[in-house]
Amino acid sequence: MGIIEKMRLDGKKIFVTGGARGIGKSVAIAFAEAGADIAIVDLDIEEAKKTAKELEENNGIKSIAIQADVTNPIDVDAMIETILEAFGRLDVAFCNAGVCLNVPAEDMTFEQWKKVIDINLTGVFLTAQAAGKVMLKQGGGSIINTASMSAHIVNVPQPQCSYNASKAGVIQLTKSLAVEWASRNVRVNCISPGYIGTELTLNSPSLQPLIKQWNEMAPLHRMGRPEELQSICVYLAGDTSSFTTGSDFVIDGAFTSI
Repeated sequence: MGIIEKMRLDGKKIFVTGGARGIGKSVAIAFAEAGADIAIVDLDIEEAKKTAKELEENNGIKSIAIQADVTNPIDVDAMIETILEAFGRLDVAFCNAGVCLNVPAEDMTFEQWKKVIDINLTGVFLTAQAAGKVMLKQGGGSIINTASMSAHIVNVPQPQCSYNASKAGVIQLTKSLAVEWASRNVRVNCISPGYIGTELTLNSPSLQPLIKQWNEMAPLHRMGRPEELQSICVYLAGDTSSFTTGSDFVIDGAFTSI
């Protein structure tokens, strides 16, 4: 069997939080193309249903849509129950749901701070923890968390201290879980994307001046594309990455190198 065949995900059962659109949807498409069955988890259940239907029709796999708030332990437990009822097992978790608020630190309310930390860090913990419990009983699995290049640098000119702090937390959480679970065959890694041109980002009038400045600063003079995150996630989800755990993969077009 060649390396391409070994990287297939046939038979694997995966959930993707924040999977209805953007990075989550793009990676879910790649998982489906590689043969996995996918649970699309999102607050926007109608968009999640559309994405799940698209995955099934285009790839001949099974896909379900689940509405869940990743900051709510009850929702997360119900999400896991639904996945196990539908798929029978869980092999891969892509803990991807996130949010960013650009608010100066001196003006940020406690509610704004808490919202970002709750979704980006606590949400990753709750979904990774829930997935980990299942995988530990099964004897193995792979968890992929979405951090950010913002865990490595302070973005300018936008003020986003809560986002930066939350994503730095995701990296250390990832490493901590990886060490705790390594001997029990549950791998935990994270990706740290740079600026990614999702449909929502590119069509936001308020972000156009920022995008111009980001592209001027970037070594590649452009934003990344969601599909440029697909292959690393497929690798981390599959068995060829069996020696890869506790790692943070920065995919930012060398932005953090300057």
